[in-house]
Formats: sequence, C-alpha cells, structure tokens
Amino acid sequence: MKQEPKDNIVVTIADESHLGYVDIILETIADSAAKRGTGIARRSPEYIAEKIKKEGKAIIALDGDKFAGFCYIESWANKQFVANSGLIVVEEYRGLGVAKRIKAKAFELSKKKFPGAKIIGLTTSAAVMKINTELGYRPVTFAELTDDEAFWLGCKGCVNYDILLRTNRRYCLCTGMLYDPNASPKKAAKKKLGVVQKIKKNKK
Repeated sequence: MKQEPKDNIVVTIADESHLGYVDIILETIADSAAKRGTGIARRSPEYIAEKIKKEGKAIIALDGDKFAGFCYIESWANKQFVANSGLIVVEEYRGLGVAKRIKAKAFELSKKKFPGAKIIGLTTSAAVMKINTELGYRPVTFAELTDDEAFWLGCKGCVNYDILLRTNRRYCLCTGMLYDPNASPKKAAKKKLGVVQKIKKNKK
C-alpha cells in the first residue's frame, strides 16, 4: 500500500552546513548498491564534499536532522550535458515520494545552473525511469549521450563496468535517458507558433 508523504521532510540544495552527512551518504550509496547488485558508481568523501561545499551541486533530504536522501549534479562536454547522479533514499523513507522530490529539485537546479544543456542519466531503477519520464526524459542509445571520456570514467566504480568495456560503450545494464530542452513540448509548441505567425505575416 502506498504511504503518504511526510510533511516534515525537507528537500533542499545542500551547503556547507550539511558536510556532516557525507559519511552516511556514502554508506547509503554502498548499501543500496550491494542490495541491488547493480549500478551505483562509488564516490570518494572528497568528491561528495566538493559537490556540497564548493559547487552547490547537491540536493539533500532531511527529516529534521535525520538523513533521508541525496542526489548530485555534474556537467560534461563543456557544460553541454548535465547528469543527475547518485540518487539515493534511505530505506525507511522509500515509497513516500522522497525520490521524486529530490529528482525534481535536482532537475530544476540543473536547468538553472546550466540553461540550454541536455540532461542525461543512466539508471537500472524502474522507479527512477518513471520519474525521469514524468520530467520529460526519453530513453536513448548510449551513442546519444555525451562522448566526454570523463563521464564514462565515472562508471568505473560500478560493479557492471566490465560490461560497458566489453561492449565498447554501446550498452550496459543501465538505461540511458535524455532530456533535451530544445525538444521539450513547450519549446516545440513555441517554435511551431512562431512558424505559423511567420507564415501568416508573409501572406499579408
């Protein structure tokens, strides 16, 4: 049975005051990866702290002072692509809509920090795929994702990295997903309206 969201869970952009949560963030990522047996790349404490403290590229969910979930964003290919990565929710908070709120916050932060960039994702989670679809992502081949080597090296900490190497980066157990702001329904409708108005103007 679906649980009701807890009103006291706050989802916000992480800052220096949240550095004390780095260890539990990493523990939750490792625990989730071990239980699923698939695809969450491991990160160092320094990497997560950098996202929180210096770059303002992390989202954290808290139930009072209690850690509930996390996600961070990263840019690739000279900021042409952005990835929302490392989405985790503590087990007791799953099924409460926390992941959706974190993902939506990360999505908005990505668009604000990197306007015009394509937002990409790799996931094995059906729940994340559903959230991504609702946000406007679509499934794509790996070839449509960035060719930035640094992005793909980020998969090195995943237990399935050997599959990615063996297939020459054509596929893995993850599904590639892409949000293209220039192909969004609103953009497309606006562009179509502009064309129609131009045609009407030329007929006059």
